[in-house]
Amino acid sequence: MTITLTPRIPRTTRSRIGWAIRDTWVVTCRDVAHWRQQPGAVIASTLVFPVMIVLMFGYLLGGAITVPGGGNYRDFLMPGMFAMTMVFGVGATLSAVSADAARGVTDRFRSLPMAAPAVIAGRAAADMLNSAAALAVLTGCALAAGWQPHRGAPDALAALGLLLLLRFALLWIGVYLGLRFYANPEAVTAVRTLEFPVGFLGNPFVAVSTMPAWLGAIALWNPLSSTVTAARQLFGDPVGASSSWITSHANVMAIAWPLLLIAVFLPLSLHRYQRLNR
Repeated sequence: MTITLTPRIPRTTRSRIGWAIRDTWVVTCRDVAHWRQQPGAVIASTLVFPVMIVLMFGYLLGGAITVPGGGNYRDFLMPGMFAMTMVFGVGATLSAVSADAARGVTDRFRSLPMAAPAVIAGRAAADMLNSAAALAVLTGCALAAGWQPHRGAPDALAALGLLLLLRFALLWIGVYLGLRFYANPEAVTAVRTLEFPVGFLGNPFVAVSTMPAWLGAIALWNPLSSTVTAARQLFGDPVGASSSWITSHANVMAIAWPLLLIAVFLPLSLHRYQRLNR
C-alpha cells in the first residue's frame, strides 16, 4: 500500500501570513547557521576589513586631508565609513544568492510547499542581522578610537536607523543581481567590483565641494551621499561646506532614496525568483 502525504496549504489570509513568517524564519536560521561554518569570512567582512579601512584613511591618510568648513577629519570620516560598510554588504548578498542559485539550492526551495517570498525574505533578514552586527562592531571600534556622537542618543539612533535603511534597500539590488547573473561567475565578480566606484563616487571620504563641478554633481545625487550627510548631521560631525538643495534636505533624501530603490528592486527580485530558469 502506498501512502501519499499532501501538505496542507493555508487558505485564509491570516494563515498564509503566518505560514510565510514561519518559512522566512526557517530560511533565516539556515543562512545564519552558515556563519558558524565559515567564521573566517564573517570575521573578515564584519571586523577586519572595515577597521583596516578606518585605520588607513583616519590615521595614515587623514593628516593630509582638510575638511572644508573646518572640523576633525576622523569625525568627518566615521559616518562615511559606517555607510560604506552598508555598501560593501551588497557583495556578500550577491555572492550568497548567486551561489545558492548556481548549486540548485534555490530550485530545491522552490519545489517545496513553502511561501514563495520566504527564500529571498529569509536571505534579506539574515543579511540585515549580519549588517547590524558589522555596524555595531565598527561603532564600537570608532568609540574606542575617540569618536563619539555629539547630539545625544536619540539622534545617534536615528542615524544608525538611516544607515540600516540604506542597507535594506541595497540588499535588494544584491538579491536581484545574484538571481540575474548566477550562471556567469565573471559577471558576479564584475558587479562586486562596482562597490568601490559607487562608494568613492560620493562623500564618504572627501567633501563634494573638493571635486570638479561635474563630478561633484554626480556625487551629490548618489543615494549614498544623502545617507552619509544625514548621518553626519545627526551625529553632530563635520559635514563639509556645501550649499546645495540636496544637502540641505539630506534627512528627507536619506529616506526617499532607499524607499525608491526598494520600490524598484524588491518587485524585480520577486519576479526574477519566480521566473528562475525559465
